[in-house]
Amino acid sequence: MGADTRRSHRQSGTLCRTLEASDAMRRMRWAAALMVWALAIVGPSAAAQLKVAVVDTAQAIQQSEEAKLFAEKLQQELEPQSAELTLLQEAIAALGQRVEDEGDVMSEADKRTVAKDIESKQIDLDFGAKKLQKELQDRQNELFQMMFPKVRSIVNDLVEVERYDLVFERTNVGYVNPRHDITAKVTEKLNERYLEDGET
Repeated sequence: MGADTRRSHRQSGTLCRTLEASDAMRRMRWAAALMVWALAIVGPSAAAQLKVAVVDTAQAIQQSEEAKLFAEKLQQELEPQSAELTLLQEAIAALGQRVEDEGDVMSEADKRTVAKDIESKQIDLDFGAKKLQKELQDRQNELFQMMFPKVRSIVNDLVEVERYDLVFERTNVGYVNPRHDITAKVTEKLNERYLEDGET
């Protein structure tokens, strides 16, 4: 990988982290503003009686049995593509080792041939890795979109049963006392419904 490519990757990573941090700060400010607004509406005495909960939707889904089974099936389905990438990595490493071992006795023409071969395989590897990553991301998004309504329904049920006044998304809040976190409850209910539906 060239210096420009590495620099580009570092800059891209820095930009992503900056955008993520900025987005996180906006969510936290929004959550704080919502809490202040809610407390202002109900008043100080009622605020002391508010029953608040938080849920990490992504974590609740990822830890569910349905998501774990989905991940196992997806891994098996994408195993051929993953194996191809592994073979490319091994081939590139072998060519690099050849240059290191035989570089002193190789002709310039052979060195150029090996260098082009490495470059070609690296391009194939990068393309294949991006394609595989996109496939994984797309399939994960499909799972989340399918399960979001289930989580929302479960949270609504818990609100009715537990009489919560406010339920926040965990990623929108800074610090949370663990006793207010209902993520594990949501995962448990997801697993119960999954078994009840007879999905295997």
